[in-house]
Amino acid sequence: MSKIELIHGSCADQTADAVVNAANSGLWAGSGICGVIFRKAGMTELTDACSKYETPLRDGDAVITPAFRMKNAKAVIHAVGPNFARTPKAFKELFDAYYNSLVVLKENGYHSISFPLISAGIFGGSLEDPPGESAKQCLRAYRKFVADYPDYDVDVKLCAYSSADMASASKQFEA
Repeated sequence: MSKIELIHGSCADQTADAVVNAANSGLWAGSGICGVIFRKAGMTELTDACSKYETPLRDGDAVITPAFRMKNAKAVIHAVGPNFARTPKAFKELFDAYYNSLVVLKENGYHSISFPLISAGIFGGSLEDPPGESAKQCLRAYRKFVADYPDYDVDVKLCAYSSADMASASKQFEA
């Protein structure tokens, strides 16, 4: 039975088959959750694994690497969220980042995934409510994935790190 839940915490701390990195198009270690995941997995190991992909990736793309030193996950899925400061109407690309992550999860035989709020931090640009928009697109992607693959169970954890992000994301889950 597939399910989705909203968690107040870091996606990097959840136990799941795959933890999602809010990646940049070059797959290099960044700040925020990206930096946290690189440090937890092992900076050298994850950098080397990411360097095997041809970059830059497009907004909405998702690729997978091992989780290396992370004890709570088997894999890291790197999802490239759009930068709304550069592309203010990139809602489809944000949806794609979530949906494509779920497809990569399935293609690798995994069933549980822990997401951050993709494009809700520095990539939120001038969106009125970046965490709420991110949660909305995650819910849309989850619903489409479950409809497209009804016989494939997924356990999705969407993680809101701050109290303000949790409040915004909660409104989407209640809607």
